[in-house]
Amino acid sequence: MASPGVDLRTGDTKEASVVGVDAKLEAVVIPVSNVDRAKQFYASLGWRLDADFPFDNGFRVIQFTPPGSACSVQFGANITSAEPGSARGLYLVVSDIEAARDELAGRGVPISAVFHAGTPGAQFHPDDTSGLFSGPAAEHASYSSYATFSDPDGNGWLLQEVTTRLPGRVDPGATSFSSASELASALRRAEAAHGEHETRIGHADPNWPDWYAEYIVHEQAGEELPQ
Repeated sequence: MASPGVDLRTGDTKEASVVGVDAKLEAVVIPVSNVDRAKQFYASLGWRLDADFPFDNGFRVIQFTPPGSACSVQFGANITSAEPGSARGLYLVVSDIEAARDELAGRGVPISAVFHAGTPGAQFHPDDTSGLFSGPAAEHASYSSYATFSDPDGNGWLLQEVTTRLPGRVDPGATSFSSASELASALRRAEAAHGEHETRIGHADPNWPDWYAEYIVHEQAGEELPQ
């Protein structure tokens, strides 16, 4: 893509090439009232502590990163004017909602049971149970199962189970997993689907490694799954 520009030497208008620059969301600031209490809470989740930098002028920044995440959270002193606890609907995408929920509960985090939304957007209003139903969505439909928890200030976190991405969200040539457990979950889903495949064809499939690989790549990219 090109856009017009001005040659600073001659003043003439010219076509200038515009090069796309990656803009990676790597940190989100959340407002807290007690920095040390918040630090203790996020450490209890098992998140990686990246930084705790205090400065002489009272500014302090703390950064934590959830397991497998490319984005971190920051909080501290004099870092934001937002009201403590006002950050809501912060997504944590997981490949196994029940395992992720149980891990946090095992760490002593007060967390809701797994639920799914009966009406669009109900997941953002967990106090209004009229649009919520207990348990994961039918057949663990991707993007549809949730659990919620909050930090001590009330900043709200939303676990969301995603197994198959919407088409176009993932480059099919760059299949990747952020952890061994995430890969294991994908293998288990491929195993279950492959069992149905063998039932359909009426015999064992000796090329199951290729079938597994194709299934996992297509599932992550949101493409049609092999039959």
